[in-house]
Amino acid sequence: MWFCPLDGSLLQIYTSPTNHFACPTCPYSQPITTPQISKSYPTRKKVDDILGGEKAWENVDRTMAVCPACSFGEAYFMQMQIRSADEPMSVFYKCVKCSHQWNDK
Repeated sequence: MWFCPLDGSLLQIYTSPTNHFACPTCPYSQPITTPQISKSYPTRKKVDDILGGEKAWENVDRTMAVCPACSFGEAYFMQMQIRSADEPMSVFYKCVKCSHQWNDK
């Protein structure tokens, strides 16, 4: 995307009679003489672990639950109220064998 240096509007591409960029709100125009290629990749921001990280799983109970990743029959679990008060609590599981995490959707 290219922007007008005069008013900051997004420049539009016109192909007749010649290829050029033109501003839709002011008379600015610039001919396209070379291919215009520019790539930019934004950096991803660090996302916090909403379940509290590895420390949250230190003192939790075990239950019989089948892991969807390795089919092991035992998992750690914790319950957390993440919806409104009239909704049931969400249960999060972590496999004892492979440490795969899932919830009870």
